[in-house]
Amino acid sequence: MAASVAAAARRLRRAIRRSPAWRGPSHRPLSSEPPAAKASAVRAAFLNFFRDRHGHRLVPSASVRPRGDPSLLFVNAGMNQFKPIFLGTVDPRSEMAGFRRVANSQKCVRAGGRHNDLEDVGRDLSHHTFFEMLGNWAFGGEYFKEEACSMAWELLTQVYGIPTERLWVSYFDGDPKAGLEPDLETRDIWLSLGVPATRVLSFGPQENFWEMGNTGPCGPCTEIHYDLAGGVGAPQLVELWNLVFMQHNREADGSLQPLPQWHVDTGMGLERLVAVLQGKHSTYDTDLFSPLLHAIQQGCRAPPYLGRVGVADEGRTDTAYRVVADHIRTLSVCISDGVFPGMSGPPLVLRRILRRAVRFSMEILKAPPGFLGSLVPVVVETLGDAYPELQRNSAQISNLVLEDEAAFLASLERGRRIIDRTLRTLGPSDMFPAEVAWSLSLSGDLGLPLDMVKLMLEEKGVQLDSTGLERLAQEAAQHQARQAEPVQKQGLWLDVHALGELQRQGVPPTDSSPKYNYSLRPNGSYEFGTCEAQVLKLYTEDGTAVASVGKGQRCGLLLDRTNFYAEQGGQASDRGYLVRVGQEAWRLACMAKHTATHLLNWALRQTLGPGTEQQGSHLNPEQLRLDVTTQTALTPEQLRAVENTVQEAVQQDKPVYMEEVPLALTAQVPGLRSLDEVYPDPVRVVSVGVPVAHALDPASQAALQTSVELCCGTHLLRTGAVGDLVIIGDRQLSKGTTRLLAITGEQAQQARELGQNLAQEVKAATERLSQGSRDVAEALRLSKNIGRLIEAVDTSVMPQWQRRELLATLKMLQRRANTAIRKLQIGQAAKKTQELLERHSKGPLIVDTVSAESLSVLVKVVRQLCEQAPSTSVLLLSPQSMGKVLCACQVAQGAMPTFTAEAWALAVCSHMGGKAWGSRVVAQGTGSTTDLEAALSTARAYALSQL
Repeated sequence: MAASVAAAARRLRRAIRRSPAWRGPSHRPLSSEPPAAKASAVRAAFLNFFRDRHGHRLVPSASVRPRGDPSLLFVNAGMNQFKPIFLGTVDPRSEMAGFRRVANSQKCVRAGGRHNDLEDVGRDLSHHTFFEMLGNWAFGGEYFKEEACSMAWELLTQVYGIPTERLWVSYFDGDPKAGLEPDLETRDIWLSLGVPATRVLSFGPQENFWEMGNTGPCGPCTEIHYDLAGGVGAPQLVELWNLVFMQHNREADGSLQPLPQWHVDTGMGLERLVAVLQGKHSTYDTDLFSPLLHAIQQGCRAPPYLGRVGVADEGRTDTAYRVVADHIRTLSVCISDGVFPGMSGPPLVLRRILRRAVRFSMEILKAPPGFLGSLVPVVVETLGDAYPELQRNSAQISNLVLEDEAAFLASLERGRRIIDRTLRTLGPSDMFPAEVAWSLSLSGDLGLPLDMVKLMLEEKGVQLDSTGLERLAQEAAQHQARQAEPVQKQGLWLDVHALGELQRQGVPPTDSSPKYNYSLRPNGSYEFGTCEAQVLKLYTEDGTAVASVGKGQRCGLLLDRTNFYAEQGGQASDRGYLVRVGQEAWRLACMAKHTATHLLNWALRQTLGPGTEQQGSHLNPEQLRLDVTTQTALTPEQLRAVENTVQEAVQQDKPVYMEEVPLALTAQVPGLRSLDEVYPDPVRVVSVGVPVAHALDPASQAALQTSVELCCGTHLLRTGAVGDLVIIGDRQLSKGTTRLLAITGEQAQQARELGQNLAQEVKAATERLSQGSRDVAEALRLSKNIGRLIEAVDTSVMPQWQRRELLATLKMLQRRANTAIRKLQIGQAAKKTQELLERHSKGPLIVDTVSAESLSVLVKVVRQLCEQAPSTSVLLLSPQSMGKVLCACQVAQGAMPTFTAEAWALAVCSHMGGKAWGSRVVAQGTGSTTDLEAALSTARAYALSQL
């Protein structure tokens, strides 16, 4: 008997390891009396159970867009949002820090990275790219194995009514290599709950030990499985629920250490649970999908969905149903959470999902254009109550899906034309060129899936150059690897053990509120306050707490207060300095500026020639000033070359040598820089990159290749601490003398970033201007934007060479914009002139209203009217927003001198409470009124009294 049980257990272990998802249709009910529960009721029952019976706090689903976790493309498990708790890094002031027992239904997407089910969707009856994960959590030992197992068993058997004989469980069988004992505690818990020993199975770490990643919290897990066979024949087990007991931490060296706090993390897929409770043989047969499948059939007039898979699915119709239904759910959820189809990262994955859905709907289901977007309301109807963001963003989701679908179809049509054109150039036995296929693919210009390109070629009986295509793919991968940002070396960080030890010692979290202590100066620059703090702990680079560190050792400091910003919310961490109280930070900033002044002086001579001599300088922690002799004003190219030369010296982090030497030794050194002043003897020499003795050797010529100066100031010991240098201003003090202003370090970096941002805005303005304007209002907005950019570029702290280039570009754009405005205004004025001439018979007077965006347009209309009707005097009013009225007039030559335009405009604008200006012939003005007819009557009466 024992042997037969053991043999059965071995068979079941193999069965569970294969994880036999629903592979095909089955007409056998999954439970004896499945309740007719809707998916929404199943979800609600789970949440209510943990809230009402077991005091869990219900938290909303996190966005599927990971926040601050570059390791994930999408949120793929319920535990993702709680990782700060598991890692011990949760902000103690945050709401999450107070979580003890919580439950939720989490939106999950597995379509890339470590968990990628995209290509499996449609092939079977269970895989999805989007699914809902029901979960409950207990943090910090709030409860553990016994309570978690009891709650799960209670919910499944008592609330959902699943027969106990159809439930099997597995537990962790230990791992001798890792020194882990079998989880007999969990086994005994299941046995105490009444699960027969024959349905309690043990497995090793591959099945029953869960890990967050290569490092981090982990622990044994126990899984609850459902028997699809229901006692008829061999068991067919599918996993329903996974209960993870986080007890350990996987260290960087692969070892396991006990966690300072234990947690429970569980997850159960809603789709699979609903299939069980609704007695369905597939998740696609539940009411989570049936409305979508019905809508697909109605929209495509395809044969009804029959749930077939593999060879039984002739024409892949049912596969297409599943792909489209799954993918439109994923698209809707992702877009509602702010992930839009795009060209890299998660947006690229979403783009592939959308195009895959379009392919299956168009090629197999013969869907009409725009079909995919029509399914969005069905998704909103089925999921919107649980996830209100779907309801809020329904219109945006539909529009984006429709736009991308249309773009894909256009690309597909263009791809067909390119294929046909290429085929006409090939011989009968030629293969289709790999380069052309690559240009059609998602990695090329058109974004067509490669398997679609291959299918299109197969339909035409043409073979693709697969070898060449593979070569192009490898080259692209290598290029992408070269272009990728270098991996930043991980700095010192405190792991979960170190954080736990600090908590046990009662060390309070660092107060980081001083990071908000900054203000804006009148000149637009920012002033950041200092923060005085105490050192609480010292850490070595590997995170070990120590009592002291020696000279030259790198270490980490734990402070009670800090004004540094720690990376979060997409904002990078601060960088800066810590100085001992009493030591002057002012001095350090001056040292950096002084060394930078020497480098700048040397770079000017390198760029402009040895005739460039320093005339004077001044520096403070904010900026430096250097006056030099120059033959002419520096060009943008010269300014940029000077900056690049300084940057190179800074990046090389050259040592700075300082030494006092007899003054006589400096007298005959070629290239040595000195000012026309009295130096002490001995004199201090500052040499960058070259020891002083070598620099002063007349035969070395070193002072011609690097900065060597007589100077009594204080300097950095290495040039790297300058950080960067940007020349932010230059002006001629007098003929032959130029004054340069420069900044260094973070200020310089910020100036460069601002310059790049403004350059992008100028580029965008150039492109918009090249596209032309449809009307005067649009042209005026563009001109106003260019004017704003001119002011921003002229006044911002940015590289001077870039300022000069951008201002030259902007002034050219302004001229082009003004020309365009004039042309549009003239055209608009001509049209309005004709309308007025058609409306008014010939006579001595035209007084009327007309729509005009500006006084300039209104004056042009008046002038054109008078040109076409020289004996007519014209006054036009143009109502604007908020009751404002524009006025323009011109008096015919024969009506003067008694009748003048200036007096006419003044009479009308005074009536409207405004003002007027102009000449005897032409005048204009403004006012405000809601009674235009009264103003027009005033204009006519005045004119008639003067004529």
